[in-house]
Amino acid sequence: MPITILLADDHAMVRRGLHVFLSTQQDMEVVGEASNGQEALTQAEALKPDVVLMDLHMPVMDGIETARRLRTLMPTTRIIVLTSFSDQDHVVPAVRAGVQGYLLKDIEPEDLAVAIRNVHAGQVELHPAAAGQLMHVMASSDGSMSEQLSKQIPSDQSADTLHPELKQVEQTTQTSSGGPDMLTRREQEVLGLIAQGLSNKEIAVQLVITEKTVKTHVSHLLDKLGLADRTQAALHALRNGWVV
Repeated sequence: MPITILLADDHAMVRRGLHVFLSTQQDMEVVGEASNGQEALTQAEALKPDVVLMDLHMPVMDGIETARRLRTLMPTTRIIVLTSFSDQDHVVPAVRAGVQGYLLKDIEPEDLAVAIRNVHAGQVELHPAAAGQLMHVMASSDGSMSEQLSKQIPSDQSADTLHPELKQVEQTTQTSSGGPDMLTRREQEVLGLIAQGLSNKEIAVQLVITEKTVKTHVSHLLDKLGLADRTQAALHALRNGWVV
């Protein structure tokens, strides 16, 4: 069965471009489009898509409120934000609302397809810049992830409403026993740049190595630290004071 996708963006050209590209993916099917948050809710309830791919800035109802309501109405539907904003004021509220993916609109089409598949499979997908913002908010020597989110986003809801995927990130990083001495000097450099929110391509440029080599270093350091992905690695490094 293909992954069914609902597109929500107030720009018709953006929706059209996404629709055309995603239709080329044999394992994906765009089942509907919406031009604002309220339409997205109505369409989602009617079509029951596997994934909602949506912008944050939409009329009638913005993406944050739409995500919050979608999580309540359709808890099994995965939500991916596709936006132009990677600042803390956008990233943290979106994660707090329960999105499983936060991507920027400059993403390569092939990478978007991979991200959709990963989110559909239950993974969290964060653009490196968004991950960097989130890590610096969450990482604290005197408070947990949930406590930091509560301080950043006052709400009448408990911090425990943070969705399970990111709770698992915190639990994993707290229990990992891996230390920086387990890593080579180059792996430590790569980890530090991951924690700063740099992508593999940006790390390759900064260290003057190939992107393929960066991917190898990332794979090795994840194995050594017993972590599942770069988001966990960045948080683990920040929580333990390995990087500034």
